[in-house]
Amino acid sequence: MLNIAVFISGGGTNLQAIIDAVKENKINGKIKLVFSNRKNAYGLIRAQNESIDTFYLNRKKFFSNEEYDERILEELEINNIDLIVLAGYLNILSSKLVSKYSNRIINIHPSLIPSFCGDGFYGENVHKAVIKSGVKFTGATTHFVDENVDTGAIILQDVVPVFINDDFETVAKRVLEIEHEILVKTVKAFCDNKIVFKDNRAFIVEE
Repeated sequence: MLNIAVFISGGGTNLQAIIDAVKENKINGKIKLVFSNRKNAYGLIRAQNESIDTFYLNRKKFFSNEEYDERILEELEINNIDLIVLAGYLNILSSKLVSKYSNRIINIHPSLIPSFCGDGFYGENVHKAVIKSGVKFTGATTHFVDENVDTGAIILQDVVPVFINDDFETVAKRVLEIEHEILVKTVKAFCDNKIVFKDNRAFIVEE
């Protein structure tokens, strides 16, 4: 059974999806730690309600991302963390942390990468850009994290339609539903050692 740390910055609905899947024995792992860079993130309460250890650090008290992540790494090592899941975590990880957990950090992004991703594309900004562009489909992507923004190997994607009367909020709600689904599938596959690489591309295999 793998030890999982979930990083959040907000309400933690994707965290809740993982919590529920673990409780239902759908994931062969244990959430050992929930970390947030925001003190009032509701996801911390979700974790505390399940007796999961939580950890908050104020980024402003650290000189650099590297120094900030050094402290996070200490906590990860204390908890023997095998997998980090970024579930709405709005801070860029340092190269040291990414290197230490190479191919062991998974992110969920609310678009079909490589569209609507990279610097500045997070939260409602993504869905506003989707509406403005006029695309007819959008979706969500799970991917491994590398040293750049949203450029790591794609693991899973799913698609939703964009309708004529949609606004960014209705699109966000539709995308969030599939985020929960593919994130749980991805974490399950990782814990079951079912993710393989071919030519720097990631795939989930059933056999």
